[in-house]
Amino acid sequence: MREHSDRQENERPWLRHYPYQVSASYEYPKRNIATILIDSAHDFPNNEALDFLGRSYTYKELQRQCRKFANALKTLPVSKGDRVAIMLPNCPQAVIAYYGGLLAGAIIVQTNPIYTERELHNQLVDSGATVLVTLDLLMPRVSKAIEETAIRHIIVTSLSDGLPFPKNVLYPVKRRKEYPHLKVNYKIKEVIRWSSFMRRGTETAICEEVDADKDLAMIQYTGGTTGQPKGVMLTHGNLVANTLQVAVWCYRMEQGKERYLAALPLFHVFGLTVLLNQAIYKAGSLLLVPRFDPKMVLETIRRRKPTIFPGAPTMYIALLNHPLALEGDLGSIRVCVSGAAPLPRDVQDKFELLSGGKLIEGYGLTETSPVSHCNPIWGFRKSGTIGVPLPDTDVRIVGEDSLEPLPLGEIGELAVRGPQVMAGYWNRPKETDAVLQDGWLRTGDLGTMDEDGFFTIMDRKKDMILAGGFNVYPREVEEVLFEHPAVKEASVLGVPDEYRGETVKAYIVLKDGWQVSEMQLDRWCRDRLAAFKVPKQYEFRENLPLSIIGKVLRRKLKEELE
Repeated sequence: MREHSDRQENERPWLRHYPYQVSASYEYPKRNIATILIDSAHDFPNNEALDFLGRSYTYKELQRQCRKFANALKTLPVSKGDRVAIMLPNCPQAVIAYYGGLLAGAIIVQTNPIYTERELHNQLVDSGATVLVTLDLLMPRVSKAIEETAIRHIIVTSLSDGLPFPKNVLYPVKRRKEYPHLKVNYKIKEVIRWSSFMRRGTETAICEEVDADKDLAMIQYTGGTTGQPKGVMLTHGNLVANTLQVAVWCYRMEQGKERYLAALPLFHVFGLTVLLNQAIYKAGSLLLVPRFDPKMVLETIRRRKPTIFPGAPTMYIALLNHPLALEGDLGSIRVCVSGAAPLPRDVQDKFELLSGGKLIEGYGLTETSPVSHCNPIWGFRKSGTIGVPLPDTDVRIVGEDSLEPLPLGEIGELAVRGPQVMAGYWNRPKETDAVLQDGWLRTGDLGTMDEDGFFTIMDRKKDMILAGGFNVYPREVEEVLFEHPAVKEASVLGVPDEYRGETVKAYIVLKDGWQVSEMQLDRWCRDRLAAFKVPKQYEFRENLPLSIIGKVLRRKLKEELE
């Protein structure tokens, strides 16, 4: 037995640094992911499930609403395997539509509310969605985007449907003032008002039986950083496994007692797993923020005292630089999990000092549901790394032509294997075969593993800069720039250079009231980086192009150069 244990630790050196409360392996129930709501509603019916700007929903009420939505879908009819698209910001209706659709056996397609008509149209066509749940404010775009799609029914809600009194009464007045020409024609057969739709459904218990390893729960589209977005097929088994993996990693979180600050969008896979599914699984309270606004987030923290705040680095940076941050009491926050982009060490240190909680970095992709790595929250951790693989997750650093692991410390591509790895890409067998090989997912990210089994991401393969024959990893340069006291945000990419092939360019956003010259930044970088890694060009900007989750869109910066 000891020999088996030694062999396992040699193959998975990260297990040596697991807290004793976390096992290397677990059993994952083979069931519909929506059963986590049923369980929590059974065990904690009167606990608060949702808070939306002052309106509270108990687990009993949330389950009732989800059942009504699911039974109403059946009247359309929606059958098992039909695709239901949800295009909503963080609000109660987004939660109800998500779990209601899953209870009915539908495959959920989460859609970004800021998508253009073209982006939305392409996603609806590709997924074959027949139902779309959306916001009245988005209907001018939606009505044009659904042409020549399979959409048969549009369920239209308003933010006022989820607001408390008197906000629900005042909101329509505010909306008419801000959008005077907005009109939704509910006389069109395909368009159904949210309240009317919900009246169609009964409160009868409903939960479609699924084959968890085969039946899809979601088609979650990638961000489209390279070409057309791809639909990632996530099974019920994938989502159940990743929800439990994250839960056991956060082993000090108490059932029925935690409050989750939901500033991350729930339609993004990061927010979906570490906030929505996690909060419901732990029977916690999900504090919904419709969009990330630093002042609104700080007010929510002051009002509701969240204990868990997953986010992106740009969110923590924005809060640290907000004038109200020092006035607000962040002491209730015990755990912050950062993802979507590299977490600068300086940001980690300052936010932990301000809140007194733990801010740790994790890693994942849409293709891994999404979490595959995380630093131990209360144990041994290494700043600047993405931590170690979660239970039942194998990771290797591999080369271009083989899945054999490279020598320790050598840079290669991360390959991941585990119960959270996707079933493949929707209607894209060639792309699936290119990344799924013998059960391993080739992530496209370059990194290293050290002797303790901690992994460091160097960069996306496509983002690596080849300057004069030397490899330059943007993250390494960005870390150095972030350490400068004047720098608020930084992004680095390779630009064409006649002599070196590519050279390093840095885009800089300065903190309010600070000034710094290119020469000063150059001297700063030369003291900390090899000469070939030092940016040769600097561009100072008021802001950087960000995705909805706060990731810098290098693609947009590159497009500006074309």
